[in-house]
Amino acid sequence: MHTQPIYKYMFVLFLVLLAACDGGQSQQQALAVAQSLTPTDPVVAEIYQRSCRNCHSVIATGAPLAGDKDKWNDLIDQFGKAGLVEHVINGKGGMPPFGLCMECGIDDFSKLIDFMAQK
Repeated sequence: MHTQPIYKYMFVLFLVLLAACDGGQSQQQALAVAQSLTPTDPVVAEIYQRSCRNCHSVIATGAPLAGDKDKWNDLIDQFGKAGLVEHVINGKGGMPPFGLCMECGIDDFSKLIDFMAQK
């Protein structure tokens, strides 16, 4: 019976663990970016801090993170910006209607999407 030296198996295990660590690092970087962003427009910043930040800067919520350009670009490609505004107004998945900003209008939502997508 032919057996493989254990170091070959250890090497494969090392590569698997290294790949897993790399994915976590990217997620941690995206989280750090999301938690550091603030809109420059004071009105948009106030709305974002009050109504959006609690979900769009926390991985566990499943909401697309603010500043995750790839994710936001995919969403814009899939639904269009007008479609994303409709998702905000009507609610989608875990997001409540109007994103908990009942006084916000379409222009506000559009500006918030632009900010989170970093457009």
